[in-house]
Amino acid sequence: MQQEQRPGRRSVLGAAAALGAGAVTLGGGAGVAAAAPSAIPATAGDRRPGHGHGGGGLRDLPVPTVVGHRGASGYRPEHTLGSYRFALDNGADVIEQDVVPTKDGHLVCRHENDITGTTDVSSRPEFASRKTTKTVDGESHTGWFTEDFTLAELKTLRAKERLPQVRQHNTLYDGHWTVPTFEEVLKWADEEGRKRGRRIWLHVETKHPTYFRKLGLGLEERLAKLLRRYGRAGRNSYTFLQSFEPSSLQRLGRLGLDCPKILLLDDLPTRPWDFVEAKDPRTVADLITPKGLKWVSGFAQGIGPWLNLIIPRDKNDRLTKPTTLVRDAHAAGLVLHPYTMRNENNFLPADFRRGTDPNAYGDAIGAFKTYYATGIDGIFSDNCDTAVLAREEFLKGRKG
Repeated sequence: MQQEQRPGRRSVLGAAAALGAGAVTLGGGAGVAAAAPSAIPATAGDRRPGHGHGGGGLRDLPVPTVVGHRGASGYRPEHTLGSYRFALDNGADVIEQDVVPTKDGHLVCRHENDITGTTDVSSRPEFASRKTTKTVDGESHTGWFTEDFTLAELKTLRAKERLPQVRQHNTLYDGHWTVPTFEEVLKWADEEGRKRGRRIWLHVETKHPTYFRKLGLGLEERLAKLLRRYGRAGRNSYTFLQSFEPSSLQRLGRLGLDCPKILLLDDLPTRPWDFVEAKDPRTVADLITPKGLKWVSGFAQGIGPWLNLIIPRDKNDRLTKPTTLVRDAHAAGLVLHPYTMRNENNFLPADFRRGTDPNAYGDAIGAFKTYYATGIDGIFSDNCDTAVLAREEFLKGRKG
């Protein structure tokens, strides 16, 4: 079966280079921003003010919270306004954006700066010469990259389905949307909020921040400017900030952004790329110890771990016994928003696959309930309607 495709995997390969200008020294915890108010560990379904998400402004979020992973990417091409809107229609509590820069410094929403698989750029002869090979966070990629296009050029492209063999029905929507700027998403969220009579929650990730800072395209300052402009810089601003790099969250805090921050965590032996560059030897395994989680709580209010860190899989891809991560994170005052649940057999633990077609749906509802039972505070999903239904059934079962 195809393995879970984790957002923003951080390779530990390649020689570590010196930190770019303005980067934060991470070794031994140096350079940590002032500690933010600790979150209160959640109980699934509790909606008391501040419960489970760190204080005012988050009281309207149900627990466990359903985060639309790149929108409704199980049904629409990811990171399009159509995907974001459909996620809201399907019950998502929060909508995720990944931000990367253009050549002229605009932030756009793409899961990666490599846009080969998510736009029609490969079929555009006028951009054929832009195809190149780059090393991003220690991994080689060949294709077309946002930092080589102006915003005007990027806007001539059309978005398409990233996994057409897995999600053939999504290809129906190829070409119907452009690549949105983050500012367009902020305006869209305000408009949708007026239509729906509620504020729209966003979950914003800085992608490859060390890589872009070394190119002179620092993400954090640009992001902070836009969030302040649209009233999303404070603790009560209906916005989460997330990154796989601790220094990015620290920098956002020093820029005055008081939004709740989530440190994303990959597989146990990996290292955040800013750690690699800073020659900090700590791995994810170190960060999820009680000592590591206490360090994280100095600049973040939560973690976003890969689901296998919550419940590992055995050699046959079946779930094993849950780890102590949920308990340990809650003890450190951190909430957990793990990633990513999808409906297809391809991505589910073997326990919940049904039939022999890897692209068919398995028992995703059963898998959701299993993860909810660990006490997580939220979950990223490509299929928000499935996540919401599973939550309803899970909470009903607990009350029964």
